This record gives sequence, C-alpha cells and structure tokens, in this order.
Amino acid sequence: MPLDIRQVGPCFAGAVDGIDLRQPLSSADAEAIHAGMDKYAVLVFRGQVLSQEQHLAFTAALGEIEHSIGASLRAANETRVPTTFADVSNLGKDDKPYDREDRRRLFAIGNRLWHSDSSFKVVPAKYSLLHALSIPSKGGNTEFAYMPDAYDALDAAVKVEIGDLVCEHSQMFSRQQVGFFDFTDEEKQRFAPVRQRLVRIHPSTGRKSLFLASHAGSILGMPIPEARLLLRDLIEHATHERFVHVHRWQVGDLVIWDNRQTMHRARSFPADERRDLRRTTIVGDGPTVLQQVA
Repeated sequence: MPLDIRQVGPCFAGAVDGIDLRQPLSSADAEAIHAGMDKYAVLVFRGQVLSQEQHLAFTAALGEIEHSIGASLRAANETRVPTTFADVSNLGKDDKPYDREDRRRLFAIGNRLWHSDSSFKVVPAKYSLLHALSIPSKGGNTEFAYMPDAYDALDAAVKVEIGDLVCEHSQMFSRQQVGFFDFTDEEKQRFAPVRQRLVRIHPSTGRKSLFLASHAGSILGMPIPEARLLLRDLIEHATHERFVHVHRWQVGDLVIWDNRQTMHRARSFPADERRDLRRTTIVGDGPTVLQQVA
C-alpha cells in the first residue's frame, strides 16, 4: 500500500496512512515523508506502537539525531531514557508524576508557551518526532502554528522592519515568563542566550517564515521593552486560529513537525496523571544567523 497523506489542519498538517513505522523505512517512503514535511510541516502517524529502538531507527532514517543534553533540569542520574531522546513527560525516574512543586516540573511547564525546539541552541532543530506512550484523561493536546503563512499575512511595512532582525533566545527567558526564576549559577551559564534570525528561509521550499519562540527575549540593537512588545505582537499574529492546528493525542501516535516552519505548545492536563511522551530530534541545517534573508 503506497504512503498516503491527507490534510487535516486549516492550512497545513497531514495525516499519514499506508506505513508501519516498526518496519525499516524504504528510500521511497523516506523521500515521500520529506516531501510531505515540506508541504504540510506536521505529519501525524496514528496507531504506531513502537519500541525505543524502532522509534530511533525511524528517526535515523530521516536524518542525524540531536542528543538531548543539558536542556532540562533533570540531573544525569535522574534520566529515564537515553540522550538520543528528549523526555517531555511529567515523570521522574521512579516513573511517577512529579510533585506539583517540584522545580523540574515547574521548569518543564514552560513548554506550554509557544516555542520552537532547540531555538536556544546555536543550531536549532530540524524535525521533532514525538511518540505517545501514555496520555492523561483530559487535556495535554499539542497545538501547532504555521509560520510561513503567518509571515505572508504580515503588512509589507512590517516585513521590511523585521527582515534583518536578530533575536537572542534562552530557556531562562521563557521560564521567567511563567514565574520560574530558580536557576543555579551553572544553569544560568548553560542557558546563556544564542542568536537567531527573526525571519528565515526554508532550504527546500524557499519560503520565508517567522522564527519565533517564547525563548526569544531580546532583539539586537533594540531596547528590550520595545523588542518584547514586537515579539509579543508577532506571536499573537502568528497564533491566530487560521494558522493553528490542534493535535489530540492517542496512545501510539507519532507526530513529526518541522521546527523551521512551525511553533508549537503543549496544553495543561491534571498534574497527578501520567503523560509519557518521548521525543527524538533531527539536527538542523546550521546557524540561522549565517543565512542571508534579503
């Protein structure tokens, strides 16, 4: 059965049928997935009950895996999964939900702000592949915003204004937005800001898009209050419902999104219930500050 993709979002996002991700990925299917990602930016694979090894094999067939090191407050001896995964669950090493006041949980709920994965790294992520092992009784959806259409809908004068702007991204800034200031000196150093262009060009489609995230806290050459108001206005614009698709998780779902074309955020769910989702990430194309946009 050939791989089939049908659009499920308002202007992007596709559901994929005709593939079993437990099986080795053929070169033809890999090409079809890459083409689907270029077109839809988010692809949903339902009913894929995968082992960690199968999840990793599928990811590696699409690109180089980014290791998740130092991006959370989990200590090295507190991890549940290898560094080839980002553990975006609410679970400790004992496989139980964190206490409500646990600083690791409070840091992680910053993921409920709009963001793009690894924008706080010099080389931001290409694809993210998130797999659902267990989900709460309610809530916990993931929302995606499509940034090429959001860019296209801007006024011409705004496009000129932002075309060459460079932002500084840090997880400290996004966490401070939700009232989390409890950083050690080591964490402050680890989460030092990196620079990203505000407008980027997709290497395959050639389309411009906004590169926004809650991690962006300043714009080079602009007073911070002015920069934050501009970024807030752009995020408000980019997350209008006409640009947003909501994914309602089922156990066995695997969702891939292109961080070069999307922002996303998790939604709230009961703090005492398990939400076990594990993400692999594919390394990006290079530093965005080296990209010539004009």
